Amino acid sequence: MTKYLCTVCGYEYDPEVGDPDSEIAPGTMFEDIPDDWSCPVCGATKEEFELVEE
Repeated sequence: MTKYLCTVCGYEYDPEVGDPDSEIAPGTMFEDIPDDWSCPVCGATKEEFELVEE
């Protein structure tokens, strides 16, 4: 699965893990996260995340 990196703080969103603290279930693709979701570490918006090239 594709991961996304917060360009502000370096948090990595991993779809296999999701974001349980924000009620984002494991297996949720980044594109399917609500637009008002923000980085759980620094509060950055989805627009401030970039695709991690693996």
